[in-house]
Amino acid sequence: MIRRDGDSLILEGAVNLDSVPALVGAVEEHLRQGASVVDFRNVTEVDSAAVALALEWLRQAAETRTVLRLANLPAAMQNLAKLYGVSELLPSVSG
Repeated sequence: MIRRDGDSLILEGAVNLDSVPALVGAVEEHLRQGASVVDFRNVTEVDSAAVALALEWLRQAAETRTVLRLANLPAAMQNLAKLYGVSELLPSVSG
């Protein structure tokens, strides 16, 4: 689930193979409306699909020339990104 708080999109719950299909297109409209941060602070579970989802959102943002920041990436997601050699593509900010 995603909820908006100002320019931030707060993800909640599991971000995994089961939930990602519903989330793929969820950010695009928010980007057009000025959202610039996707915050993972309330994410309870991730798998490799979460990494793919974040990369897709960054691609969507780049297409619209929007700067999208990822905040509070879970350690498991950061580790998966390192394992797949894409950690430099997932810049994360805290807070």
